[in-house]
Amino acid sequence: MSLSLYKRDPLKMFEDVFNDKVSPFFSSMVAPAFKVDVSEDDDAIFIEADIPGVKKEDIKVSMEDNVLSISVERTQSEEEKKKGYHRVERSWGSLSRSFTVGENIDAAKIEAKYDNGVLRIVVPKVEPTPKTGKEIPVS
Repeated sequence: MSLSLYKRDPLKMFEDVFNDKVSPFFSSMVAPAFKVDVSEDDDAIFIEADIPGVKKEDIKVSMEDNVLSISVERTQSEEEKKKGYHRVERSWGSLSRSFTVGENIDAAKIEAKYDNGVLRIVVPKVEPTPKTGKEIPVS
């Protein structure tokens, strides 16, 4: 028996199932919650997240234990009234991404701005403080 059943590579058998053109449900489970670009220079880390269709009030940016987290509550409702029927559809969901940014950042000066569906976060860096050791005399 040949491994290429239906002239397809068996290792790629489920490829179409997770393709958003075939099944948006399955691709949303595998794909990241939202697209993010991360870059840095000597002074800061820059994060740009594409979060269209969300209100600024529904975005939460937090910093804890060297991890920057972005979380979003997305709700959407659509109502259509025409002669003979009334249709209302609602959907909601939570989206989140987290990034380990390291210890040499100034958490008090992190800035986040949301404009036209793009969240821009600037995480300023600070000079790392050298950890000094202490010699302990043995008696």
